[in-house]
Amino acid sequence: MLHYFVLASNLLCSVLTVKSFGHGSISCRDEKNEPVDWFIIYKLPKYVMEYSGNGVDYMYLDGSMKTWDLSPFKVNYSDGAAAYTLGQLYQGKGYESNSSAYLLYNDAPPDLHYDMDHGHTKGVMMFDETQGFWLSHTIPHFPPFPEKGYGYPSTGMFYGQVLFCVTYAYQQFHPISEQLMYTLPHVYNCSLPGPLGADMTILAQLCSGASPHLPKDRTVKKLVSAKGETFLSFVKSHLFVDDIYTAWVAQLLDTDLLVESWQRQGHELFSNCSLRRHVLNVSGVRLPGPVHFHSHYDHSKWCVSVEPEGGWVCLGDLNRERGQVWRGGGLICTQNTLIYSVFRRAVYSFYKC
Repeated sequence: MLHYFVLASNLLCSVLTVKSFGHGSISCRDEKNEPVDWFIIYKLPKYVMEYSGNGVDYMYLDGSMKTWDLSPFKVNYSDGAAAYTLGQLYQGKGYESNSSAYLLYNDAPPDLHYDMDHGHTKGVMMFDETQGFWLSHTIPHFPPFPEKGYGYPSTGMFYGQVLFCVTYAYQQFHPISEQLMYTLPHVYNCSLPGPLGADMTILAQLCSGASPHLPKDRTVKKLVSAKGETFLSFVKSHLFVDDIYTAWVAQLLDTDLLVESWQRQGHELFSNCSLRRHVLNVSGVRLPGPVHFHSHYDHSKWCVSVEPEGGWVCLGDLNRERGQVWRGGGLICTQNTLIYSVFRRAVYSFYKC
């Protein structure tokens, strides 16, 4: 098991150059519409204990904070971090720009049928020749086609959802593209104009609906944000037929994991202690407020190290569910102490083996 730990450590260790970005650059945007290196939104379920939810409230977190903040905005407003970030695509017909590229993907796309042939992945990328953002999320039917403007689906109000946005320099979209290739996302709208399309050949293939050749069934890569934050991206294709959490991520990171994911009754994968590193299902989530809800009301997918010595937290695409061992998808993992602390505290209860 030592080689797993060494591999993860080597992927994270590097000399990072901290960069700055201006207000006009394509980036994740915070609650004040200012550029931010990363943010996480935890959209609350409609029915929660100890809190009167309406299905559009959300908690917000970025690197300038110490814990979650209940946003004064709603996720279906034209204000707030999600709307401001995606506004770079929707407002002023940004989707028609010849100097920027974008990619919208969702296995449950808006206005189209649910797709079982592609990966269980959902997200948005937008970038120019300098930088851009990658917004991964768990919301079916979101976001709308660009010409329809920003909106939030009514079907996304019942369950809890998570949105994770990271700003990256342009060069990072090459490894991000390679990671997406493994998951085979259902791309329902995209634009790669001019030299961006010629340079981003893998994204061009995904936009065309092609299935690029995969040299293996899974891969992990280091990604570095615009301001030097390091992440590990785990992705698996449909050829890796196993639970990503139990069979791979927990073992490679060498840490026991608590996993929050939506599980349909009769299709769930139970807590697993059969391997050296264990994976335990979260049963209850508690956020500040207090906000308390059962995992059955939560469509988000995340995991966190049981013990702080590991300090890992991952956000991603896949549920611990039987049918999804056959689907492509991934996780974005970090040892950021702030992100770890808020998600570890969010575990209210869990199922032991």
